[in-house]
Amino acid sequence: MTNATMAAMNNDLSATEAARLLGVSLPTLYSYVSRGLLVSVSNGAARRKRYPQEEVLRLAARKNDARRGGQAAVTAMHWGLPVLETQISHILEGRLLYRGCDSTLLAQHASLETAASLLWDDGANDYFKQDAPPLPPQLASVPDATPLTRAMVAMAMPASTPAPATTPASMLQAGPALMRTLAAALLQTAPSALPLHQQLAQAWQADAEQTELLRAALVLLADHELNASTFAVRCVASTGASLPAALGAGLAALSGDRHGGGSAAARRMLTQALAASDARDAGGAYYMSIAPEFAGFGHPLYPHGDPRAAYLLGILATLAHEHPRLHAILAACATAEELLDARPNADLALAAMELAFGWPEGAGMSVFALARSAGWIAHAAEQAASAALIRPRARYIGRHLRD
Repeated sequence: MTNATMAAMNNDLSATEAARLLGVSLPTLYSYVSRGLLVSVSNGAARRKRYPQEEVLRLAARKNDARRGGQAAVTAMHWGLPVLETQISHILEGRLLYRGCDSTLLAQHASLETAASLLWDDGANDYFKQDAPPLPPQLASVPDATPLTRAMVAMAMPASTPAPATTPASMLQAGPALMRTLAAALLQTAPSALPLHQQLAQAWQADAEQTELLRAALVLLADHELNASTFAVRCVASTGASLPAALGAGLAALSGDRHGGGSAAARRMLTQALAASDARDAGGAYYMSIAPEFAGFGHPLYPHGDPRAAYLLGILATLAHEHPRLHAILAACATAEELLDARPNADLALAAMELAFGWPEGAGMSVFALARSAGWIAHAAEQAASAALIRPRARYIGRHLRD
């Protein structure tokens, strides 16, 4: 045996030593090897495996880091602890609060514009006294696109912001024009200075009760802490990009089935349940292929039920006697809730509204996108004010460099 080999052997650990250092059993140690987390080397003389001390120490450090908080960062990407500080909104004991104000109380009387001003600077200024902006001319080239696609096109080259909105103050000043541009793009109408819920109501021929429901829904969906689209907005804003670019990132994230597509998925479930002879069987079959939290039921942040859904469905229940179709829809919702043993979330409420009143398919997504733009603007401005680049580190779990 050469001197080099002897030196290497002296730095190797036995299985018992490695397991003790890692704080695991021998079977767990062997599983680390089989999963590629640890390397073993053969000891020719004793025919026993040895474990390079450096690799064992590296794995031990990773495990210790996970226990001390590294794993919390991983969990944060899956409905875990907050990863960014904010003064805008948070979820506390089953309530959604905008700068400390209960969103369900705001929904009783506030407009989206009022909620936006609260989210942007705690209501210190009324930003919505501006005139309506011009319609971006590029929207004429996509008349048959989906509402969300038109909204993304509008943010790509907004006519309302001749100078890039990159500072917190300029972002908030540009906010109303961009929200009105979004409304026009989503609805295929001319930009208007009318209250945003009234713009939706006019486009969808909603009566007075439905208009109030739209107003409340916009307020309830204006922000929701650090969800996927908001995180995307903050990442883009942290690079120094303009507000329209950040909003475009939010819209792109919203286009995913596991985020903004929830109301469409819930609508499909309700449509199938209403058409079936047995709504329970139809709902069961539907949820065999899609997770309930992505199609109307359950929310990890609201173990006792989504207050936004409870508020909106409560209003719908008071209107059911005037709308037979709404009565059937709410019955299908109740059947699915019993089947899944899960409370409704906001996506189900949007789907029920859309179906009950004959609004265009995708109206729920349009309500969501327009409402959430208020929160996105708040988060973009807050991120720009911090002057910090969001640049998380990756936790490498692949093979390490070796000779």
